Amino acid sequence: MKKVRPTLLLILFFLIGLSLLLYPAVSNWWNSQRASRAIVDYDTVRKHMTDADYEAMFAAAEGYNQRIGQIDFPLMYHEQVTGYEEALNVDGSGVMGYITIPKINVKLPINHGTSEGVLQKSVGHLTGSSLPTGGKGNHCVLSAHRGLPSAKLFTDLDLMRIGDRYTLTILNRELVYEVDRILTVLPQEVEPLYPVAGEDYCTLVTCTPYGVNSHRLLVRGHRVTAETPISTLIQEDAIGLQPYSAAPLLAFPVLLVWMLLPVKKTARRENA
Repeated sequence: MKKVRPTLLLILFFLIGLSLLLYPAVSNWWNSQRASRAIVDYDTVRKHMTDADYEAMFAAAEGYNQRIGQIDFPLMYHEQVTGYEEALNVDGSGVMGYITIPKINVKLPINHGTSEGVLQKSVGHLTGSSLPTGGKGNHCVLSAHRGLPSAKLFTDLDLMRIGDRYTLTILNRELVYEVDRILTVLPQEVEPLYPVAGEDYCTLVTCTPYGVNSHRLLVRGHRVTAETPISTLIQEDAIGLQPYSAAPLLAFPVLLVWMLLPVKKTARRENA
């Protein structure tokens, strides 16, 4: 019996260590599945909308963009313009669409605002920037965390290069952007996020350097025409559990049996 207890204690420590090891992979998988479900639900709703519904929602969003563009320092004083939460909010969930970035294997829902609750699980739209409707004079800004143990999000955004493309799926529009500028700035340096007359921009934002988060990485793209929709270039299961993450799960039963064998043998000898 004395030999059994140390073995059980060893198994307990093993299980605790394995849980800590698996947490990032399992948590990221869970959040990926939740993001996929949000996208599927969004697609289901928008596919049942009529052309008149699309036109009305885009008209309201474009009206918001016009009003927000008429105030000074909209990123700071966006409260002066009403109608934000209702714009492009097809089902009341706050999801206005989703972003697809083949280069870093990302497909995530886009939510209103950049609250911590939003950024922990998805991409947030920076309030005060243009809503993602496309159009000259608009500059949509989207932000997400990187380096979270629970979700990948924009962790690999630093791998983006000039010429890479990404797409925003908003209602019945696919807005494709090609990266033309990559900057590292301080958090208070927001001038690169301002709209530019005659240009249709979308900038992706995350913290940098990795783990330090003292600056902001800005990946800006200008709108282009794409023959093949970028959203079709990522498989639906691409954001599932990766093979290297699943390896510990597969190894667990084998290791558990191997550690329990001494306990079983000891028990047999004591009962003999």
